[in-house]
Amino acid sequence: MPTGIPLPATKIAALVSYPVKGCAGMSVRSFPLTEAGLAHDRTFMVVDDDGVFRTQRRWPRLARIQPAISGDRLELSAPGAGSIGVDVDVTGPRRAVELFGVGYRGIDQGDAVAEWLSELLGARSRLVRVPPEHDRVTDGEIPGTSGYADSSAVHVVSRSSLDRLDERAPRPVPMDRFRPNIVIEGWTEPHTEDRAGRITIGEAVLGFTKLAIRCAVTTVDQEAGLRDGPEPLRTLAGYRRIPDQGIAFGAKFAVLRTGTLAVGDPVTVDTWR
Repeated sequence: MPTGIPLPATKIAALVSYPVKGCAGMSVRSFPLTEAGLAHDRTFMVVDDDGVFRTQRRWPRLARIQPAISGDRLELSAPGAGSIGVDVDVTGPRRAVELFGVGYRGIDQGDAVAEWLSELLGARSRLVRVPPEHDRVTDGEIPGTSGYADSSAVHVVSRSSLDRLDERAPRPVPMDRFRPNIVIEGWTEPHTEDRAGRITIGEAVLGFTKLAIRCAVTTVDQEAGLRDGPEPLRTLAGYRRIPDQGIAFGAKFAVLRTGTLAVGDPVTVDTWR
């Protein structure tokens, strides 16, 4: 396949940052891409009293929490729970937090938002922020960094991959089930993102790190904040199961060069895997 040129009409179709891990995303038209991914992505995380992260796998209502960021202020809102504003603290005491059994540090964002989250989720919860000195190295074919993301900084899914799933699934699956950062349209072959080794978008460059292995979060209705049966995992298991890994859909990338991304930007694959 040719390299170094955009495939016909290959472009960014959507950009989504998820400021609070596990909560709803913010769809944006244009956004900075940092070494840790789209600006603010997974900068905050909801944890229990022991600092262990809360996930939609067990707490699907997280999906109903809508974050918004303006300057140094974070606002969270949810249907039936109103909203709460947080003046983001980046200097407070650090506390131990845990993500998939790995220890990190977080800055607690105060009692008011903790009480709001606890009442909404029905379990004692705190909100923490990545400290400025956060120095995480993510795994995969190319090392990188990220905030509180599961692994690499940027999650890419193509529309053609979702189209292939919809051809097989009993009903259409919304893209938000997969919580991608970048949605690409124009690749006619499904799962082209699996084979893209190095991608250039404007000044920014991404490097493939790993396939995105899917979990039960894909079965959560992101609008309702409720589990919605076995799909799409059941259908994906029939044709996207990777030996010794799991069910793959989408791909993860490290940021090799920062820049600003915008919906409509051409996408160029420089090297293929």
